[in-house]
Amino acid sequence: MVVRLFIGNLAYEVTEAELRAHFEALGPLASFALPTDRDTGKPRGFAFVEFRERADAEDAIRRLNNQVFKGRPLAVSEARARDAQAPPRAPGPAAPPSPLAVDTSPPGGRDFGPDAAPRRRRPPAKRAAQAERGPKHPIYKRALGPVRFSAGDGEGDEEEGRGDHGAPDRTDAAEDDTV
Repeated sequence: MVVRLFIGNLAYEVTEAELRAHFEALGPLASFALPTDRDTGKPRGFAFVEFRERADAEDAIRRLNNQVFKGRPLAVSEARARDAQAPPRAPGPAAPPSPLAVDTSPPGGRDFGPDAAPRRRRPPAKRAAQAERGPKHPIYKRALGPVRFSAGDGEGDEEEGRGDHGAPDRTDAAEDDTV
């Protein structure tokens, strides 16, 4: 029965011939694969080895796991299928809760996750800064009262015939309506 092993933490300078010779010393190999990077063509730092006998594979795991090869300790274990999940790990020591970690979940059990980090404040826009400073030019105030478009002769009888905004009053407006 063929047993496939995963060899991790390989040095990037390792060659297929060196690694094959290192593992063939433990037993005959069924196959050997040293994946390389698509772009650079250099090894990716791990390999797969298949032994024909389970006893040879178990011996390789026992003897070569954590053993230094080309300056790095090898990680040798039985390979898992790609879709298989990692085995559950033993829980680590429990850390004491942070003093900042307070239960801020809203009442009623509607928890939508953690609050988002505040966005950084942007400097005010240029126009907004100008508006806060005030106007660029002086503001002229309009004179109160009716607007006069002509100086007239100054006798004041012209103003009697004008409306609120200086427009002439039309006393004959009723005669023009022909409805």
